[in-house]
Amino acid sequence: MSSEEETFRRLAVELRLLEGTAEALQSRINLVNATLTELRIASFTLEGIENEKENSPLFVPVGGGSYIKAKLKSADKVVMGMGAGVATERTVKEARETLERRIGELEKARNSLQQQLTQVIGKIQDGRSKLEELTAKLSREEKTKRVRKTKTRT
Repeated sequence: MSSEEETFRRLAVELRLLEGTAEALQSRINLVNATLTELRIASFTLEGIENEKENSPLFVPVGGGSYIKAKLKSADKVVMGMGAGVATERTVKEARETLERRIGELEKARNSLQQQLTQVIGKIQDGRSKLEELTAKLSREEKTKRVRKTKTRT
């Protein structure tokens, strides 16, 4: 096996690994985007709740596009999930500040993941270009070998 064939195989393996990395990064970005959407909806909801009075009628989503009717007992306190199944009671202002802080952290994480994805995609494109060049070179060499063999037969 020539060194060019070995390089071809190495590049092909590297490309498969890079494509797997790109898919994993894209999955993480999608997860971060979904979480950001959820946090932004929560923040907008809390913003709307701040303006409501006690006993105001609400529709509470229960999933699947379904809602139940409820009444607002208190517009100044929120029970907020902190992670690991832990929830604490906070003022609406504190809850919104916490949500905004989480949104900021997730946006930074998304930007970092996006930069990593951009770098990986760049490496994939470079690798594909090298692979195409190598494929063309190997193809030319193979044609040359066939022509020489054919000429020596006659």
